[in-house]
Amino acid sequence: MTKPNLGSLKRRFTSLFVALVFLVLSVTGVIAFVQPFSIGIVGLHALTGFLFVILAVLHIANNFRPLKGYLHSKSLWVTLAITAALTAAFFIQPKPVKAILGLSANLGPAMDRFEMNEDGMVYQYSPDEKYKIALTIKTGASYDVNNPPRIAIWLENQGTFHIKTLRAPDPEHADQLPYWQFKRQGWEKAKRDAEKEEKNPSDDFEIISQPTPNGSFDPADYILPSTPEDSTPYKLLIEINQPGDPHGSITDQPSLVYAVEIDNLDPRTFQLLDIVGYPKREDEDGKEAWALYYPNDGLGSAMQLIDSALLTIERK
Repeated sequence: MTKPNLGSLKRRFTSLFVALVFLVLSVTGVIAFVQPFSIGIVGLHALTGFLFVILAVLHIANNFRPLKGYLHSKSLWVTLAITAALTAAFFIQPKPVKAILGLSANLGPAMDRFEMNEDGMVYQYSPDEKYKIALTIKTGASYDVNNPPRIAIWLENQGTFHIKTLRAPDPEHADQLPYWQFKRQGWEKAKRDAEKEEKNPSDDFEIISQPTPNGSFDPADYILPSTPEDSTPYKLLIEINQPGDPHGSITDQPSLVYAVEIDNLDPRTFQLLDIVGYPKREDEDGKEAWALYYPNDGLGSAMQLIDSALLTIERK
């Protein structure tokens, strides 16, 4: 009876192991696509992928001589070209690829979701499994699904300082939402100044990020305070603008801002956002400044972009 060749046993073991690991990758990949996000499934898929790479290297080492012959084959270059094209398509994600990915139930572990269709917009934000915010915007008569308006969603503290942007427009459209952009830029500057002062403290500078909630740069101090009895109310705001929408003598109607106050001490599950005005630039001492003016009869279709905006909060 001949003894099995050690090299042959290694190749069989590696090949069988590769096949089984590939099976696990395939199954977890399908499950991750068709089911909602699961850290267990995605983690298993990722770790198995690392193991598959190691086994692939071993497989190449065990079969280097026969595989070496493929280096002179036209099939190798055709295969490489197809692989490169598919990789580029999956990375760039043209519409057909996005349509396929859109069928997946796995939306990932992101804290927020934003969906827009002809009936309205839905924004969901869940900074913690025990705290969920849903903003449902019902579109009005002037809303055009083929040319949707620009929109920004953010949070402010009682001092009307920006504390977190929940939904930002595309960078090229940021100037079409001037109030949000002004607030965000002010927050970024204040944060940079505070960080700079922490590194180089001075006696005549009052650090803005003191422990008091209204001076904090951490949104959790407002949304999920460690001691609810010490929490302060904060606001959720929307700025919406349809560029190129004339009305009467106005060549382009301004954006509109809607807001609602949220109080963790007196939680209300359902709250409607109220319109608070349209932004108008009013520089002070050479510094950029914006104020909100309540809309009058001079505005038309801009007032009909939103029919209603409902904020729902779930606390456990």
